[in-house]
Amino acid sequence: MTIKLITFDLDDTLWDTAPVIVSAEATLRDWLAQHASKLGPVPVEHLYTIRERLVQAEPGLKHRISALRRQVLFHALEDAGYGHDEAREMADTAFEVFLHARHQIEVFPEVQPLLEVLCQHYTLGVLTNGNADVRRLGLADYFKFTLCAEDLGIGKPDPRPFIEALRRGGADARHAVHIGDHPGDDIAGAQQAGLRAIWFNPQGKAWEADNQPDAEIRSLTELPALLKRWA
Repeated sequence: MTIKLITFDLDDTLWDTAPVIVSAEATLRDWLAQHASKLGPVPVEHLYTIRERLVQAEPGLKHRISALRRQVLFHALEDAGYGHDEAREMADTAFEVFLHARHQIEVFPEVQPLLEVLCQHYTLGVLTNGNADVRRLGLADYFKFTLCAEDLGIGKPDPRPFIEALRRGGADARHAVHIGDHPGDDIAGAQQAGLRAIWFNPQGKAWEADNQPDAEIRSLTELPALLKRWA
């Protein structure tokens, strides 16, 4: 069946996420050490405790990871003795420091050539639970739309983000496919919404979930040939 719409996950699908997050967290800690002396070396467990308290009070925050991180920073700074307004301003600045560092991403080398080819034949979209912004990465022109859990207030694997992607892409689920690395968020979520789902599995992990993906690729360079076979 002809594919018209392709949606992509971002983190760990178009780039390796762990190194950039580790670096961004270190950059944030360095900034706080320099500009928030009252805070001191805050144990990670303390931040987790704040995070859990906030999510329990407002469950929707778990899908709004940027807002959640800002709130965690704000409460940590206020708990350390900074006034409300000062803590809010510092939290906002600290988050922007983190977000800038979070976008120092090395996209897989095959990504841009692949998107260049695919966008000539298919409608492309982004569907992510993360807070990476393709506009900051020079990739926005390849995609018709970007949907993130932060804006929708709900994330994968809930089928609703996929259904919204179909609406934005002007496609029926039978003519759409989603590519991602996560068996639950990406594969199960897409299939629940009626899309085909391609598992990006560069490390050759064993599949441990119940329902099988519609296809598996270990390199994004395999994608055009797979789509042609389906056509």
